[in-house]
Amino acid sequence: MQTSRDLLASAYKHFNARDIDGVLNLMHRDVDWPNLMENCRAHGHAEVRDYWTRQWAIFDPHVEPTDFTPEPDGRTAVHVHQVVHDLTGKLLVDQMVQHVYLVQDGLIRSMEIRDADS
Repeated sequence: MQTSRDLLASAYKHFNARDIDGVLNLMHRDVDWPNLMENCRAHGHAEVRDYWTRQWAIFDPHVEPTDFTPEPDGRTAVHVHQVVHDLTGKLLVDQMVQHVYLVQDGLIRSMEIRDADS
């Protein structure tokens, strides 16, 4: 059986490879996902696909997990090195953040983003 850590590590691998279907296959069909471009939430595979398609047309993000920590409420906090360039290669962001996931029935149900110091 795949662990939450294995599932999430696979999701980062697919995301960084721009394999949308690979990531969506690891998500609940009604996934709740942060949309930072419009400061709202994307719900479901179609909205997440649309969000990432628009995001990758503007930015080149790379997110590398450095640690996986179980939360008291059952979620998993992933400490992430986030590097974002524009499409010309100019560095826009180089920071540590936390992605906090709820995994249910072996699929990603939701994610939130916190400051690395949380």
